[in-house]
Amino acid sequence: MRWLARRNHGWMVLGYVLMTVFTLWAVIPFYWMLMTSFKPESHILDPDPSILPTSFTLANYVRAFVTVGYPLFLRNSTVVAVAVTLASIVIGSMAAYAISRLRFSGRRVLARMLVYSYLAPGSVLFIPLFAMMVYLHLNNNLFGLMLAYLTFTVPFCTWMLIGYFRTVPFELEEAALVDGATKWTVLWRIIVPLSAPAMVVVAIFSFTLSWNEFLYALVLVQRKDLMTAPVGINSFMVSDQTFWGAMMAASTIMSLPPLLLYLLGQRWVVAGWTAGSVKA
Repeated sequence: MRWLARRNHGWMVLGYVLMTVFTLWAVIPFYWMLMTSFKPESHILDPDPSILPTSFTLANYVRAFVTVGYPLFLRNSTVVAVAVTLASIVIGSMAAYAISRLRFSGRRVLARMLVYSYLAPGSVLFIPLFAMMVYLHLNNNLFGLMLAYLTFTVPFCTWMLIGYFRTVPFELEEAALVDGATKWTVLWRIIVPLSAPAMVVVAIFSFTLSWNEFLYALVLVQRKDLMTAPVGINSFMVSDQTFWGAMMAASTIMSLPPLLLYLLGQRWVVAGWTAGSVKA
């Protein structure tokens, strides 16, 4: 873009126009959801909606958090997302270290299979996963839901960390091994601390996917007290009536944790995405 701007300032204008359009495309839905959560129900159903609400109310948040009991769903999502994130980091780190540093038969095939397993759509896998969970008596169980989420978080985390671990100088590992350190010590005392940006990326990715996932949570958990936040939004649809204000209030609260994570870890996310893209 910089080179095109030097050749013709029209390209610079075009670039800013496109960035503005894409920014509005991402911000407007969130703004509409936020404003709707503060509108009275009668104003939400107004045939001539306004961009700015004429009156504010907190009744929608009271309905979501007191009447429907949405905090229980948020608690379930938090437990699942945090557990899946920690497990993905631990398992992904060990798998990435083995594939990037160790030499064993089938290493390249295993790396490719990780990519293929990540590319498999969830709409195809949820039926065999459901049959497996029923056979193991892990349906209607948050632990079973965590295991299902690991099927798509671990492959990405492993593949992401493989590229980053390869950028860590091998001389550091050799020096530690000479001093008597084990492979396990090298991984957790040297490789992982030096790969902090990549760890932030995989943590945010795992948390966001686990927090927002809907299909597996809908199929594997039918008990209301174990539902996660995305599935719990269905509680605001009763018979042929939908409480849009309370639904938007719950959706606003649900969108805050991933948003805050991205804002707090933005610097590490950018470094993590780019540092592992070039082979050392």
